[in-house]
Amino acid sequence: MLRVRCMRGGSRGAEAAHLIGAMVARAATGWVQKAFQGTSAAVAERDTLSKSVDPVPDECPVNSFNEWDTLEEVIVGRAENACVPPFTVEVKANTYEKHWPFYQKYGGQLFPEEHLKKAVSEIEEMCNILRLEGVKVRRPEPIDWVTHYKTPDFDSTGLYSAMPRDILLVVGNEIIEAPMAWRSRFFEYRAYRPLIKEYFSQGAKWTTAPKPTMADDLYDQEYPMRTVEDRHQLAAQGKFVTTEFEPCFDAADFIRAGRDIFAQRSQVTNYMGIEWMRRHLGPEYRIHLLSFKDPNPMHIDATFNIIGPGLVLSNPDRPCHQIEMFKKAGWTIVHPPTPLIPDDHPLWMSSKWLSMNVLMLDEKRVLVESSETTTQKMFEKLGIKTIKVNIRHANSLGGGFHCWTCDIRRRGILESYFN
Repeated sequence: MLRVRCMRGGSRGAEAAHLIGAMVARAATGWVQKAFQGTSAAVAERDTLSKSVDPVPDECPVNSFNEWDTLEEVIVGRAENACVPPFTVEVKANTYEKHWPFYQKYGGQLFPEEHLKKAVSEIEEMCNILRLEGVKVRRPEPIDWVTHYKTPDFDSTGLYSAMPRDILLVVGNEIIEAPMAWRSRFFEYRAYRPLIKEYFSQGAKWTTAPKPTMADDLYDQEYPMRTVEDRHQLAAQGKFVTTEFEPCFDAADFIRAGRDIFAQRSQVTNYMGIEWMRRHLGPEYRIHLLSFKDPNPMHIDATFNIIGPGLVLSNPDRPCHQIEMFKKAGWTIVHPPTPLIPDDHPLWMSSKWLSMNVLMLDEKRVLVESSETTTQKMFEKLGIKTIKVNIRHANSLGGGFHCWTCDIRRRGILESYFN
């Protein structure tokens, strides 16, 4: 049985099963004969490394298996120097028509200065609150994202280092750098490398997924989106702006529950990317493929946010096609209330449902936007204390508390919560 579970949901399940099966068959040829090549060289290299590399410390600072164990250390992103991405086909497919003139006019320039200042201030306050709650806060390096760069396949400016959840996935003591799918995010990993090298020197595993070329073939250049109805129809048919030319994924399209990790095929994560993750993690983890009634799938955590063992927030506007398997497993499904964010507040890269994009500090404490009073009441009914923080201007850059953070260490062990 394939470890990726291809659930029913439009044509996505069949497409995934067909693609993954073909990929496995092609890859199998030659594996055995390659496995034992270079044994002498490997032994010599091992002996050399054992003399030159410091031993791995007993206490590794990286340890996180789920979204709710007690949070002890976290990376919080930066809004400084955030740059409007060029209006390319992958950006167009992930944004709504009312914002397209903004991208066309300001692509390659900084986001509005006053808005950025407010976002920076909000995130600094969030860091202070996290510290008061006993969490160690780490930050990425500030980088000039307006800098223009060119590869053999494309040229672009950058975006930001605001959303570490998008690019870093922590599984146990391993940090996985996602390859990403937007050209403006190709070099985003550079902001996090000093931190990752530090964690590596302290015993963490460090993996970088294959970096895509992001050549034109990775994108459907004729992707036909004009209205929300168009997007609904395309998503239901399993059609996305990213192709299967090469693996790509954003880390935020995966959400963890111990041995079970749930993923979605989206505008930025393809089946090849999910299959790479499945093979990389191996049989110790089970990757389940989910799909949703979502006209613009990009990142799972404002659609399906696991907040405790057997407890999930499920977006009522984007129902999960596989929800019955959670009910059969005895999970509690909570539908969060309608977001209260005003219609005139700019959300250039996200929806109002950032209200459910919360960060659990443990099973009984959660960071919630201070203006989302109905969401706060929902948590209170669940017996969870809300820690209220204002990040409205930070929301505009495309993320809530979960997006703006990447938990490095949670006090817990690997367990199973799903059967």
